[in-house]
Amino acid sequence: MKIETRSVHSGRSVDPSTKAIVPPIYLSTTFERNVNGDYPAGYSYTRDNNPNRESLEKCITDLENGFGAAAFSSGSAAAMSVFQTLSPGDHLIAPDDLYHGNRKLIKLFAKWEITFSFIDMTSPKNVEKAITKNTKLIWIETPSNPMLKITDLQSISQISHAYGAVTICDNTWGTPVLQQPFKFGIDLILHATTKYLGGHSDVLGGIVISKEDSEIFKNIKQMQKSGGAVPSPFECWLVLRGIQTLPLRIRYQSESAFKIAEFLNKHPCISKVYYPGLPTHPGHQTAANQMKLYGGMISFQINGSETDAMNVAAGTRVFTRATSLGGTESLIEHRASVEGADSKTPVNLLRLSIGLEHPDDLITDLSNVLKKCVK
Repeated sequence: MKIETRSVHSGRSVDPSTKAIVPPIYLSTTFERNVNGDYPAGYSYTRDNNPNRESLEKCITDLENGFGAAAFSSGSAAAMSVFQTLSPGDHLIAPDDLYHGNRKLIKLFAKWEITFSFIDMTSPKNVEKAITKNTKLIWIETPSNPMLKITDLQSISQISHAYGAVTICDNTWGTPVLQQPFKFGIDLILHATTKYLGGHSDVLGGIVISKEDSEIFKNIKQMQKSGGAVPSPFECWLVLRGIQTLPLRIRYQSESAFKIAEFLNKHPCISKVYYPGLPTHPGHQTAANQMKLYGGMISFQINGSETDAMNVAAGTRVFTRATSLGGTESLIEHRASVEGADSKTPVNLLRLSIGLEHPDDLITDLSNVLKKCVK
């Protein structure tokens, strides 16, 4: 079935006791045992498993065409579970434009003698040069945050497997509607379910999906159960509800983002626009090969200083100045000030998360504030 149908039905069923078509929220932390000590429904303790979490994992596994999934309390917790599968002496490779939260997580593991290389992953040759005999994991983020760099999934997966390393793709910005990394040989997929999957800026979560029943996935599932960084039943229920409208939301957001990127690309106050849907983007052809649309995220640089960029963000009326992305409301953010002193993001760069407002209204909002920049 098509992804629109699967988004509505995967992981859901009519409640057998009440016939409710909306799944109930199972708040119980523990479940009754039989007199012989087993668990008749398959649930014992909600840290180990819960009906709502199981439904969410089944749904996203189906959407990504994977083997299984492990849901976590945040995207960072999901990423941490993957890093925790590494051993002292192991080496991992990640993009130089990696989400700053994951960059900080990776650096934490230096004290456990994990080594790492941050490289420009837009060139597969750079990946092959960075591989060592101890490389166990190659982390891909495409489109990247916040520079929207595009990585060739198939090329990197082929290189990785030739050297015996595992690949993982952060598909938060792509979502299974726009991009399906397993088709290109990727081993693991990560989502911050906080973003597009939840889709309403009201839930925190993350998930790792595995293409196969691999050893690393078994380790991740063990981290989930033993570490306990799991989402609550209500959070799982919220994400599952949000997924029902995911195909409609992300397609509209992508179409709107394309129009806004075209507007920004022609504006005299903008020195550069980062959006893979634009033919001028260096990763446009690669994105066209592995994405159905180009997503709802745009970054751009003001033709001016950090102060000029901050003033643009402050002057908008429809866009909200806030962190995060993927919700129904459009957000504008000065990334360098969020990332901190070690940020590599240009200080005159702003990042947009395009919501569900009409694109004409968003363009008017940007146009009104950018008028002040015209010399």
